[in-house]
Amino acid sequence: MTDQAEGKIVTGTNRADALPKSWEPQSVEAELYQGWVDAGYFTADPESGKPAYSIVLPPPNVTGQLHMGHALDHTLMDALVRRKRMQGYEVLWLPGMDHAGIATQTKVEAKLKAEEGKDRYDYGRDEFVDRVWEWKNNYGGTITGQMRAIGDSVDWSRERFTLDEGLSRAVQTIFKQLYDAGLIYRDYRLVNWSPVLETAVSDIEVVYKDVEGEFVSIRYGSLNDDEPHLVVATTRVETMLGDVAIAVHPDDERYAHLVGQTFQHPLRPELEVKVIADDYVDMDLGTGAVKITPAHDPNDYEMGLRHDLDMPIIMDEKGRISDTGTRFDGMSREEARVAVREALAEQGRIVKEVRPYVHSVGHSERSGEPIEPRLSLQWFVKVDDLARMSADAVRSGDTTIHPQSMEKRYFDWVDNMHDWTISRQLWWGHRIPIWYGPGDEVVCVGPDEEPPAGYTQDPDVLDTWFSSALWPFSTLGWPDKTPELEKFYPTSVLVTAYDILFFWVARMMMFGTFAATQTPEILGAGTDGQPQVPFTDLYLHGLVRDEKGRKMSKSLGNGIDPMDWVERFGADALRFALARGANPGIDLPIGEDHAQSARNFATKLYNATKFALMNGAFVGELPARGELSDADRWILDRLEEVRSGVDAYLDDYQFAKANEDLYHFAWDELCDWYLEIAKTQIPNDPNQVTQRVLGRVLDVVLRLLHPTMPFVTEVLWTALTERESVTQAAWPTAEDTNGGAATDPEARRRIEDAIKLITELRRFRSDQGVKPSQKVPAQLDFASADLAAQEELVRSIARVEVPGADFGASASIELRLSRATVDVALDTSGTVDVAAERKRLDKELAAAQKELETTSKKLGNEAFLSKAPEAVVEKIRTRQQVAQEEIERIAARLEALPEAKA
Repeated sequence: MTDQAEGKIVTGTNRADALPKSWEPQSVEAELYQGWVDAGYFTADPESGKPAYSIVLPPPNVTGQLHMGHALDHTLMDALVRRKRMQGYEVLWLPGMDHAGIATQTKVEAKLKAEEGKDRYDYGRDEFVDRVWEWKNNYGGTITGQMRAIGDSVDWSRERFTLDEGLSRAVQTIFKQLYDAGLIYRDYRLVNWSPVLETAVSDIEVVYKDVEGEFVSIRYGSLNDDEPHLVVATTRVETMLGDVAIAVHPDDERYAHLVGQTFQHPLRPELEVKVIADDYVDMDLGTGAVKITPAHDPNDYEMGLRHDLDMPIIMDEKGRISDTGTRFDGMSREEARVAVREALAEQGRIVKEVRPYVHSVGHSERSGEPIEPRLSLQWFVKVDDLARMSADAVRSGDTTIHPQSMEKRYFDWVDNMHDWTISRQLWWGHRIPIWYGPGDEVVCVGPDEEPPAGYTQDPDVLDTWFSSALWPFSTLGWPDKTPELEKFYPTSVLVTAYDILFFWVARMMMFGTFAATQTPEILGAGTDGQPQVPFTDLYLHGLVRDEKGRKMSKSLGNGIDPMDWVERFGADALRFALARGANPGIDLPIGEDHAQSARNFATKLYNATKFALMNGAFVGELPARGELSDADRWILDRLEEVRSGVDAYLDDYQFAKANEDLYHFAWDELCDWYLEIAKTQIPNDPNQVTQRVLGRVLDVVLRLLHPTMPFVTEVLWTALTERESVTQAAWPTAEDTNGGAATDPEARRRIEDAIKLITELRRFRSDQGVKPSQKVPAQLDFASADLAAQEELVRSIARVEVPGADFGASASIELRLSRATVDVALDTSGTVDVAAERKRLDKELAAAQKELETTSKKLGNEAFLSKAPEAVVEKIRTRQQVAQEEIERIAARLEALPEAKA
């Protein structure tokens, strides 16, 4: 190599020897990462004059561990910020965790119950909250160590927590702003209620499962068929204790005469059940009549509002029947379901035999029990104006959604949003800053205010999503004016899965635009005077699924622990496997083969770089264009095509396409071909042109791959360049690849023709049974194909030598290249052990004939064909065709072989 400082010629083996014999990521990744952190490579400087680029990490739950969805999310964000640092931006990637109200409280309550036999009420609120903080400090945040293990280049000096002092101040501030603006109110509304947790829960915390239930048909009104009556069917017969109406369709002539009449409630004589008409009812479904329990069913609740119906609540916080004045009070939902049905049967009101019925029921994600829709006194955010501002921000272009196809889902949600339930009946979380005084006085207290003496604070806490909705700006210091807000807000991009679009993304947009209207001097304004947005780009990726496209779940046993892949294959392999499949908005099926393939790729890069160093490759000035061989020009021109394409793809968040191009270029063109070509050029290259080209190509490839594969590229790039760290390297430009020169299509054509010629010669040799190490005499007309300059290259790599005077062709092939058809004559007579080759081919022929017989037998079986799926049958047809082609190929080869010598 050339010593760039002194201009001396030295050997490259010393740098190659500095690399271990093989790539073992587990032995270097942790040390490399800590070195980056200690060097301050990831610490952002708000006083920097560089252009800003910022991402706030979607805060994982403090109870959580890294799953494949996190791994994908973090890989893509890390790829973005590492590239931007290399492009010269001042980058802030801010980490943090969410206090996860329900998840954390549930975990601590379970721990205390198991270890001490106590629940939270045995401690009281303040002591219990102290115990949760103790748990958080001792056990929470496992995921931060896992983030380090996969290489997240976050600014740890700015790590935040949704219950830290600064975020608590931000939460109180925006609550008061919303309250004073009339956008927060308290009312009775229907919510998802968890009887086990005794709190309202959000839609995202409800999972739907198919359960076996029963379908019960109840007769209201007279038991005499000639007198007014109606029959309704339900899967939750216990809720009829809260029935206040029966709904029919306005156009249903069967029941028109009953609309407006009332029936006495069968089990609660003090109640009357009114027959109403509503378009919601499907007159063709069942009897065309629907029982209405407004306080315990979302559709019934909406109908209750439309018809001004009473809404009696028939269950308490634990899901027990209450306040009905019947003998069912105190029973659980499940007990009452049986008892109510039996009581109705005694009256003769069960019209049909009770029949089993499988239906989808919402369950609490945290506690597992069926959710109870329940009318409850809660705090709400009035969303109409907020949702409009968040929709306008996208429509005006202040925030761009990638992929654009996701815009419709976003607008469908924000344009039809319902008021948001923000109160939770928990103790762990942001306490609602509302205080109650004498005479039902209500006071909202801001962060710099003291509550009036003698007032009592509301016992509820805020929904976790409330504080998370402030995350892009609260983490940067809002409501104070800070250098971080001035430099890094609005943030550049939010990266998240599309399934979180409704629950978090839309709420950040609502609170971000609202906060900008309240504190314009801090958050500024967007385009056309619109409120500032929390992020200018929104990138939505798909969900990680198993190889069959199924959702990963415990019940299926198909989940993948990303840390298992890190331990077995290395962090780079995990990251590359995920990034290579990450198409915007499209789910990513993945399995162990993907990780193994990525691990093999890292090994390929490692071996290629070590080979290059052993052969004197170095990074210096590119040779003049006139000094380059066709192969040199081809690889540099292709490098520029790939670099340019990768840039365009990454600018458009097309991670899969960018990494797929890099993979195929590095493996197929650089490693499989240019390295082989370099072996033929280096011995005859006194000016070290090949070493300089090879060093430059590896330098650029490693820099392009660094955002996705940070560890192996760090080891290889520093060995190649003898510089400090690839994290500090500049992102490649056209000047790095081919010096900005115009491409040479003729050189590319000649090299591609040479590659095709070598490939076909190798295939022919293999078919002829020639060992890879053996040279075969061959006649080729290189001039006719304009490949005279490539003759030495072709002969060396394809291992075909110049024939002697006594040459006699034993075989020939005809190849169509770009400019001509080339006839190649070869003499393989002295290179093949005919007897051994016949024996090998006979064995292959027998196996192919057996495969043909097996597949033909199956395809001739009508019983099999009538039952087997078409995909299975098609697979067997393919096997049959392949077997037939193999038989023909082997037979032709046997016929072409000369007779074995005795």
